[in-house]
Amino acid sequence: MKLVKSLANLGYGSRRQVALMFREGRVTDAAGEVLYADDTPQWHEVHVDGEPLDPPPGLLLMLHKPAGYTCSTKDRGRLVYDLLPPRFAHRSPTLSTVGRLDRETSGLLLMTDDGQLLHRIISPKSKLPKVYEATLAEPLRGDEAATFASGTLMLDSETTPLLPAELEVLSPTRARLTLHEGRYHQVRRMFAAVGNHVDALHRSHVGGLSLGDLPEGEWRMLDESDRTQLFA
Repeated sequence: MKLVKSLANLGYGSRRQVALMFREGRVTDAAGEVLYADDTPQWHEVHVDGEPLDPPPGLLLMLHKPAGYTCSTKDRGRLVYDLLPPRFAHRSPTLSTVGRLDRETSGLLLMTDDGQLLHRIISPKSKLPKVYEATLAEPLRGDEAATFASGTLMLDSETTPLLPAELEVLSPTRARLTLHEGRYHQVRRMFAAVGNHVDALHRSHVGGLSLGDLPEGEWRMLDESDRTQLFA
């Protein structure tokens, strides 16, 4: 693929705007030598304004989503895309969230432009564990762990019981919950089903990946070792 089209697909601008970047000498190799639109360097050798070129299609990144941000491109207010370089919103293929965290839930959010990878991660067949920490409005009663692990809990308006989930009590009003599926507002609805309310919710793990020390509002690219760990 020609460099102009490649950069346009990465969101650096329209083809006309990218062509102008070449004429202005803003596209170089790693040594700072100006590249031309018909050059054919290796991807890792291309720099734009002195910075390495973004990864090609097939990227996967991790974002530490703060509460108050929405996993959408259409909603009003603060969007998770606002936390990324603006050009990421214009990539082709589109960069999408892998599932969603609701506006008031914080924590680990994966994003990718690889449709096959996205579907592999969210597929019910994968059963990737997702770990949440919930702060509750009322103290735990003591029977929630058995209820969630039973595999018989039915949520309102649904006809299939939930898969067994593991609950670890952290304090009278805090719990860690591990799910093996991803239904709409599942954690909040599970606690509602046992007469409680989630005041704050944070996702710390997806599969074998954890946020680690990634600061809130920050993101990082995931490499092959991260992908292996995700499905470990």
